[in-house]
Amino acid sequence: MSPKPTKGFEYSQHPHIEARKSQDPSQPDPFDSKPKTLNDRIGFAITKSVGTMWAAYVFIALTLVSLPAVIISGDPVLIIAWIAQTFLQLVLLPVIIVGQNIQAAAAEKRATLTYQDAAAVLEEAIKIQKHLDHQDKYLEHLVERLEQLEVKKPKTK
Repeated sequence: MSPKPTKGFEYSQHPHIEARKSQDPSQPDPFDSKPKTLNDRIGFAITKSVGTMWAAYVFIALTLVSLPAVIISGDPVLIIAWIAQTFLQLVLLPVIIVGQNIQAAAAEKRATLTYQDAAAVLEEAIKIQKHLDHQDKYLEHLVERLEQLEVKKPKTK
């Protein structure tokens, strides 16, 4: 006969689980997401206004103001400089910011879904733990019954 286990498993919940329940990932902490200082607010406002396709359209129009003078000059260095230093820099800046904003929104959505998946897995793990606890109690009952039967069983040589 194998020795009887002395003690069953005791489940203790990780402290992070309760802390996690009070957090909502889709609602970031307002103190973390809002600019705090005047310089932060100015920088945020400029970035928000420049990071639009409308800003890109305005910058295209602005760069076209100097295009005729560059073309009339016929100087290839000026034309290349206009393309690289004026057109590309002014137009690509807001377009890149728009692209980054789109990617950031997609990343935020993925992060929220990952958080929800982790919460679901956690809930499933808790259900599994309860199921195992139930099985432990049932197995303990079966072991007790077997022990009772062994006591009643006549010993044979």
